[in-house]
Amino acid sequence: MSIKVLLVDNHAIIREGLRSLLEKQHEMEVIADTDDGRKAIELVRELLPNIVIMDITMPGLNGIEATRQITAEFPDVKVIALSIHSKRRYVADMLSAGATGYILKECLFDELVQAIKAVAAGGRYLSPRITDVVVSDYVKRLSATVDSPFGTLKTREREVLQLVVEGKSTKQIALELHVSTKTIEANRRQIMEKLNIHSIAELTKYAVREGLTTLET
Repeated sequence: MSIKVLLVDNHAIIREGLRSLLEKQHEMEVIADTDDGRKAIELVRELLPNIVIMDITMPGLNGIEATRQITAEFPDVKVIALSIHSKRRYVADMLSAGATGYILKECLFDELVQAIKAVAAGGRYLSPRITDVVVSDYVKRLSATVDSPFGTLKTREREVLQLVVEGKSTKQIALELHVSTKTIEANRRQIMEKLNIHSIAELTKYAVREGLTTLET
């Protein structure tokens, strides 16, 4: 069964070029094209394509909002963004709107075919440059949001924390880390102060929650 494709792009020459190339793919069928986001939604309702190739910048209703409405109403219809924009804001907005693919107009046609096949099979596809944007953004967000008290602990304090919640005594920990018991006691006090925790039971729960240790034996 062929993959039914709807083309949505602001430029007629791009739609005509893509239609001509896609129609040469025996497993793909271009069922319609439009330069209008609202019309795209109507065509999805009428024709139920498998894949929508969606431009972002369009008058009237942009591709981001059109994608949001299409994926909300028809979750089985997959949207691939085809855009000149590689900035984080556009990528994030399209993916948040429900697009399962994002490729740049500078790509070769073979990459578009690859993206259509991947998305039609239930996967996702991002151009390499877009993948870099997404990963970079994820790392920045992770650094900004994972600002828990656990992150304030020093390396030695994390070591002590794990050994404490594993049930080892102050003396055992001191021997294992080759320091004095007074040092371990000081470490434990600092840990509890930083985490605002006042008992070993609470400390154990916290360590499990943060993934530092488990309750398995």
